[in-house]
Amino acid sequence: MPEQPQVTLDDVAQAAGVSPATASRVLNGATQVRADLRDRVLEAAGRLAYTPNPHARALARASSPAVGVICHDIGDPYFAGIARGVMRTAAEEGLQVILGSTFREREREVAYVSMMRGQRVRAILLIGSGFEDRPWQKAMQGELAPYIAAGGRVAAVSRHQGLRVDTVLPENREGAAALAGALLALGHRDFAVLTGPASLTTVVDRLGGFKNALAEAGVTLAPDQIVEGAFTRDGGYEAATELLRRGLRATCVFALTDVMAVGALTALREHGLAVPADVSLAGFDDIPIVVDLTPPLTTFRLPLEDLGRRVMAMALQPARARSRTDRVLGEVVLRESTAPPARPAGWSPAPPAERISQ
Repeated sequence: MPEQPQVTLDDVAQAAGVSPATASRVLNGATQVRADLRDRVLEAAGRLAYTPNPHARALARASSPAVGVICHDIGDPYFAGIARGVMRTAAEEGLQVILGSTFREREREVAYVSMMRGQRVRAILLIGSGFEDRPWQKAMQGELAPYIAAGGRVAAVSRHQGLRVDTVLPENREGAAALAGALLALGHRDFAVLTGPASLTTVVDRLGGFKNALAEAGVTLAPDQIVEGAFTRDGGYEAATELLRRGLRATCVFALTDVMAVGALTALREHGLAVPADVSLAGFDDIPIVVDLTPPLTTFRLPLEDLGRRVMAMALQPARARSRTDRVLGEVVLRESTAPPARPAGWSPAPPAERISQ
């Protein structure tokens, strides 16, 4: 098979509308270049998958036998499951893994990429949600483009708006829509949602898919029944508590992650509500612990370890002129935390003080 023609520095310069000297300065990390020219060169290099052969060979010789993995919180079973798949595949390839947790701080994520570039890792994997944030996108692209241009590989899990990288894409929007359909089929028409930070692409996709499926069935999700919290167990607990303070009218509560659902389950019980007798509860991801809850949690199952294996395998493949997307399906798993609604629409539980006095 004939080799694909190598993209040259002149190709990048022509695509960016700059001189080869300017393109060279940008790709070699020079800072005294106008910001607009720098952005054009980095965009062109990323779009063309520019990999200068001498630089790529130097990177291969000098790089450590390691891959860098950046997630939001390794203590979250969602990320632990993906990281397990990454680490097993890396071990099979004789590679080490450098792991960083950003705790969903944008600046920390960019700093980790910069640090891993300095460590000359063979690949960088972004396994946390992307951000709907233009400054973050620009900063990340500015870090990643020179690394890719020098022969480094980058792959991501979930949608990363504005980054031209290979992506393993769990069907968050489609999964949330499928879960909504299953809950509607149980007879629910009044819903509440415990959501994460609105800047996360995962939140945008899951909440959007759920709302769209309800709308297609003629069901409206009331704004005061959508409560934002952290994507953590405590975030779920606090969001559910706030939902009860506002007045729970839903017969079914959907938490956008299982870890939020775990906290929500505790909050509902502390307020005297039984699941699913008083209110149904559903999550998303199917982390291992949810099958052991009482009651076991209805959720949308993603193949977490397989996501990790796929993104690791993608990062080990040669770069292509265009970024690739590997879409991964999941499935609705109905368990005992959901049941047909047993009370009329519009019902609201009594305030905690009233229940205690009864």
